[in-house]
Amino acid sequence: MPTNARIHTVRTRVRALRRAAVVWAVAAASCVALPALALDEAADALVNRVSTEVLRSIQSDPSVRSGDPAKVIELVDAKIMPHVNFQRMTASAVGPTWRHLSQDQQRRLQEEFKVLLVRTYSGALTQASNLTFVVRPMRGAPDDKEVVVRTEVRGQGMPIQLEYRLEKTPDQGAGWKIYNFNVMGVWLVETYRSQFAQEINSKGVDGLITVLADRNRSNAKRG
Repeated sequence: MPTNARIHTVRTRVRALRRAAVVWAVAAASCVALPALALDEAADALVNRVSTEVLRSIQSDPSVRSGDPAKVIELVDAKIMPHVNFQRMTASAVGPTWRHLSQDQQRRLQEEFKVLLVRTYSGALTQASNLTFVVRPMRGAPDDKEVVVRTEVRGQGMPIQLEYRLEKTPDQGAGWKIYNFNVMGVWLVETYRSQFAQEINSKGVDGLITVLADRNRSNAKRG
């Protein structure tokens, strides 16, 4: 592929990721109890409901819509995190090394990863008022424990295909949890796994934590 074409493809994917991130507000942290509504809720119905709630919250709050990090994190914790297995997401991004980390290292990685995601995608929130979404028919059997829910994000430009991977948690009443998502063929966890692996190989896990913390502080100063 010619260099200009590759650059265009990368830029298109970056814009798509930022736009699609609005649908679920990006990021994560420790989970809280799910509302009673979610106990028997189908995975596609869950994605549809949460996406609708998030978009309404963004559109009704100028602070969130402007990308205020504190307000974005507040929205994420209230609307998104009850439906995300962020420990699995972070563990998958870290890879096999995760099993050998202390509880404190795992906690710190989750915290820094969450802040990184929120700050990376908070700029997309300014476009929320122009976005709509459609949940596509889901394939799968009633007893499936893991499913993919496909949605289409519509706004300026071509529609964006956004896919969610969800798992049915074994805990009674916990319902479905999101643990990865894909925009234009790019899965979030796999994208960060290669970046994290480079840091771990050169600086170790504590080095990765330091890099993420430094990046988050730098982003905070700029924003």
